[in-house]
Amino acid sequence: MDFNILLYILLSLVCLLLGYSFLLKPNRINLPPTPLFCLPFVGHLHLLKHPVHKTFQNLSQKYGHVFSLKFGSRLVVLVSSPSAVQECFTKNDIILANRPSLNAGKYLAYNNTTMAVSPYSEHWRNLRRISTLEIFSTTRLNSFSRIREDEVKRFLRKLCGNYYMLDDHEFREVELESTLLDLTFNIVMRMLGGMKFCEEKNNTLSEDEGYSKRFRELVTQIMAHSGSTNPGDFIPLWNWIDPTGFNKRIMELGRRSDELLQGLVDEIRSQEDEGNTMIHHLLRLQNTDPEYYNDMVIKGLIQDILIAGIDSTAVTLQWALSHLLNNPIALEKATTEMDLLVGQERVVNEVDLSNLRYLQGIISETLRLSPAGPLLVPHCASEDCKIGGYDIPRNTIVLVNVWAIHRDPNLWEDATSFRPERHANVAEFEYSYKLLPFGLGRRACPGMAMAQRVVGLTLASLVQCFEWKRASTSLVDMREGQGLTMPKVEPLVAKCRPRSIMKAVLSETID
Repeated sequence: MDFNILLYILLSLVCLLLGYSFLLKPNRINLPPTPLFCLPFVGHLHLLKHPVHKTFQNLSQKYGHVFSLKFGSRLVVLVSSPSAVQECFTKNDIILANRPSLNAGKYLAYNNTTMAVSPYSEHWRNLRRISTLEIFSTTRLNSFSRIREDEVKRFLRKLCGNYYMLDDHEFREVELESTLLDLTFNIVMRMLGGMKFCEEKNNTLSEDEGYSKRFRELVTQIMAHSGSTNPGDFIPLWNWIDPTGFNKRIMELGRRSDELLQGLVDEIRSQEDEGNTMIHHLLRLQNTDPEYYNDMVIKGLIQDILIAGIDSTAVTLQWALSHLLNNPIALEKATTEMDLLVGQERVVNEVDLSNLRYLQGIISETLRLSPAGPLLVPHCASEDCKIGGYDIPRNTIVLVNVWAIHRDPNLWEDATSFRPERHANVAEFEYSYKLLPFGLGRRACPGMAMAQRVVGLTLASLVQCFEWKRASTSLVDMREGQGLTMPKVEPLVAKCRPRSIMKAVLSETID
C-alpha cells in the first residue's frame, strides 16, 4: 500500500514537473508575437497573399512592428519600424549579415557563393572588397560615364521615332517598359563586355544579336525563379518530392547560365586588345592571382551585376515616370528646374545631376513609394540575438519591410502622396532608418552609386528632351505586379513629343 502511494506521488511529481516545464518554455524564449492559426507542416505559408509586402504590413498593424511567422519548419521575423531596423543594422549587423540558404542560390548562384547570397565569411568579404574597390569605385564608374551617356542618347532617339525633322507637333504614344529594359541592359552589357554584347544597330538579326537575346532571356528567367516562393525551401518533404519540378527547372537554368557566362568570359579572354570593360579588368586581376580570381568567382560577380543592375533600374524609372504623369505639377516643376539650370542648348550630363535638387527629390520619393526591393534581400541570424526586446533564435530568417516603413503615417506626413518637396534640404542622416531602398549595414547594395547615376541621367534626359502626358484621361495604373523587383501590373504607356533639344541629340554622332 505504501509502495502504491509512493508511486502515485512520484508520478504526480513527474507530471507536475513536465507540465511546469511545458508552461514555462515559451517564457524562456520570448519570441515575437505570431498569428495563432499555424497549420501543420506549412505553418503560416497559407497567409501569404500578393503583394506579400502589403500582407506583412497588414499583419504588423495587428501584431506589432516586430512579429514572427512559421514558413514550414523555418522561423521568419518581420521588421517594420526604424528603431527595430537600427537594432538590426548596428548592434546585430554582423549577426544578421548572413543569407538564408535557398535552393535558388544553390543551383543558380554557384552553391550560394556569389556576393549577393554568400554567407558572411572571408570569401564574402573578399567579394565585397573587389566590388567596392575594383568594380563600383568612383574612378571605375567615372570611366564608364561615356557609355551611359551614349546609351541614354540612343534611347532618346528610339523614343523620338519618326520625328527626325521635328516638324510634327503631335504627341505620339510610346511603350516604356521594353525600351527602358533595353536601355539598362545595353548599359550593363557594355560596361561588362563592350559594345559587341549589347543591342545591335539597324535591327538586323546576327549571331551577336542572338547572343544578346540569350542574355536577356537568362536575366528574365533568373529574376522570375529567384522571386518566386519555393515551398521546398521551408518544407523538407516538398523539397525531396519536388512535385512542381521547381528544382529541376532551376538546375537546368543554372547549367545554361553557367554555359553562357563562361562563353562571355572566354570570348573576352581571347580578344587581343586590352579593353576597359569590367570583365577585362577582372581578367587582369586573374593574371595576378589566378587561384582566387578563378572563372567561377568572375562569373558570380558578372551574374550579380546582371541581376541587380538591369531589372531593378528599369522598374524604378518606370515608376518614376508613372508618378510624374499622375502628378503633372511635379513634372512641370522638374521641367522648369531643368530649363533654368541646363537649358535647351546642350544635353544634360551626369555632372549636372547634383545641382538638380528637385529631380533628386523625385527620385527619392519614387524610391520611397515604389522601392524595387520592398522586403530587401533576406537576412539570416548566425547566432541568437534580440530585436525589439524579443529573442531571435539562430537560423531565423529576418525580413525588413521597407515598403511598410516608407509608407508609415507616423514617420511621413501625408505618407501615401507623391511629394518630392519633402526631401528638400533634408540631411542624409535624418533618413538613416526610415528611407532605405538600398538596404543598410554590411549587406547594403554595393551598386547604389551606379543605379543612382543611371536613374538620374535617364530621368533628367526624359524631362529635358520630351513633353509628357498620360495616354488617356485616366490616371496611370499604379498597382504592383508580381516579381522580385515590384514591377507594375500594367506596363507603362504614355504620350510624348520632342522638345527643341532633341535636334542636338539627333544630329550628334554616337559611338
